[in-house]
Amino acid sequence: MSAAVVRVAVVGCGAFGRNHARVYRQLQQESAGIDFVGVVDNNPQRAQSIAAEFGTQSIASIGDLRGKIEAASVAVPTSHHLSVARELMQSGADVLIEKPVASTLAEADELIDIASKTGRIAQVGHLERFNPAVMATVELVTKPMFFEVHRLSVFTPRSLDVDVIMDLMIHDLDIVLSLVKSPVREIRAVGLPVISDKVDIANVRVEFQSGCVANFTASRVSTEKVRKLRFFQPHEYISIDYGRQDVISIRVDEKAAAALLRGEVPPTRIGPAPGIAINKPKVEAGEPLRTEIGAFLSAVRSRSVPQISLNEGRAALALALQINEAIVKHHQRADLGGIS
Repeated sequence: MSAAVVRVAVVGCGAFGRNHARVYRQLQQESAGIDFVGVVDNNPQRAQSIAAEFGTQSIASIGDLRGKIEAASVAVPTSHHLSVARELMQSGADVLIEKPVASTLAEADELIDIASKTGRIAQVGHLERFNPAVMATVELVTKPMFFEVHRLSVFTPRSLDVDVIMDLMIHDLDIVLSLVKSPVREIRAVGLPVISDKVDIANVRVEFQSGCVANFTASRVSTEKVRKLRFFQPHEYISIDYGRQDVISIRVDEKAAAALLRGEVPPTRIGPAPGIAINKPKVEAGEPLRTEIGAFLSAVRSRSVPQISLNEGRAALALALQINEAIVKHHQRADLGGIS
């Protein structure tokens, strides 16, 4: 890329696309080396509205972007990720593809192949990886052995083209895969449609070959919004609140704990017992989407491997699809009828 300024566009002007447009506009206003060229959507009125809101152009088609941009966010429905990202990459643009990376593993594999053949940067938009609380936790990870994850949301008509696994749980699947770094051994899952014709609430147990076990609960029909991940590793418990961007670590000194159990140290009545350290790692507050887009643009400029590659996006998709298969089998065993 010869130009110092990266020319960017957003394809897809739904809720996610609007937020991408907002961040690109902010970066342009801050003179952060961005030229926000325009937005594309199959609904011309929606594209014009977003373009007017964020001071850019409404562009009729992806083909009209050829030669005008170096990079683009792909925020169309998942079923169109492959066709849109393919056209962009083949026209010479790098892409930031919203999660999940694709609808099927075959489509994900084709995206990987296209990126390799065209030499394009392709990053997957697993937003929670850029949550400041998650970023502060990565350096604390040693050998995680048990996860308890809850992601609950009130019902909205957004993203009803996919089930709750692809809509919400996939965030946490990606996070846990990135922390455990071990192949999956076994999956047990139950999920039910509640309001839509797809699974709206699900509980999943995943066991990894490392021996780690992760329990996931995701719901888009809850009365409250909860986004928490907690995990245990030898002598330590770590809790992440995604929404509050907060991390708490409780670490136990092995020798002090043994002495306490032997009765050599009297238990304290106030505060933690001897040998137990409660810490709150420093978290640099920030907007995950802005950090995600910043990482993408950095990879575009440096021509380096993005922080979340297509292969990582494929791994999260593969696990999500396996979970969906397990839910279908559970429905059959429980005689609950078919699910879409």
